[in-house]
Amino acid sequence: MRKKVFSVVLLVLAVVGLASCASVTPTAQPAASPQPVVIALGYVPSVQFAPFYVAQAKGFFADEGLVPEFRNGFETDYLKLVGSGKIPFVVGSGEEVLLGRAQGLPVVYVARWYTRFPVGIFALADSGIRTPADLIGKKVGIPGPYGASYVGWKAFVYANKLDEGRIKLENIGFTQAAAVSDGRVDAAVDYIVNGPVQLRIAGKKVNVMEVSDQIDLPSNGLISNEQTIERHPELVRKVTRAMLRGIQYTLAHPDEAFAISLRAVPEAGGAHEAANRAIFDAALRFWQPRDGQFGRTALSQWIEAEQFMRKMGLLQHDVDVSHAFTNQFVTSSGQ
Repeated sequence: MRKKVFSVVLLVLAVVGLASCASVTPTAQPAASPQPVVIALGYVPSVQFAPFYVAQAKGFFADEGLVPEFRNGFETDYLKLVGSGKIPFVVGSGEEVLLGRAQGLPVVYVARWYTRFPVGIFALADSGIRTPADLIGKKVGIPGPYGASYVGWKAFVYANKLDEGRIKLENIGFTQAAAVSDGRVDAAVDYIVNGPVQLRIAGKKVNVMEVSDQIDLPSNGLISNEQTIERHPELVRKVTRAMLRGIQYTLAHPDEAFAISLRAVPEAGGAHEAANRAIFDAALRFWQPRDGQFGRTALSQWIEAEQFMRKMGLLQHDVDVSHAFTNQFVTSSGQ
């Protein structure tokens, strides 16, 4: 009997001991500090970078444990910094990736933002310039032999088999809208959301021929480098996910997205707000996926871009496009 009582006491003590252990609150682990990450954008702050401002304001970067630092400057300069591993990300165009890799920069396009190449050739409606053939014998203005406008022009010539010798290409700096309006050139090459929008705001009718209607090139997207992808794949995945959420939210809530952009770029408001809203609205369709998938590019786009750039003398030798882009972070981000 005594032995049985002792056994019961031991059982009770054991149960109490287990209960005591279960009631102990584990020591709280300190929250990880947010990780800063540099993302280089375009030349100057603009409402055209709305998805990034939205991703920051709505906490999409914070959800990934990131604090973005947006920097502005020349795309080519930042591409070199990304290629050398000085910074991890830049927003740039697909042809810049091919040009960079041709120069030995290990840059990689990891997620698409623009789904249409945003450059076009525009002229006043009363000029009679409506088709590529109408440019023969005309004077066409372009900022210079560099950048997306120049690549867009070369792609347009290539796709339409135009004889450049019968078109006078004139370097006019970034004065496309004024040059067309004043008659200094018959047509000009520009971002479709820039020059043509400016003229329409001024009450002028404009004809625009879009490069993306002629040839499907990989356009603006998120670019990283081989080192970051290999050593910090989760960082690439997080930045990709935040950016794509920003794009989707902007498309779904354009009014709110524009308001967020004005807070990020206050100089775009006030007397300039109407013009910037027109630019913002014009840009939205370039971010809308035509295939229903956000972020992905196709191998065929890169092959066509590389072939055209070689034939037009923009690339001096072949580039293996299979290493120029990846969709793995778009897929793994659940997009």
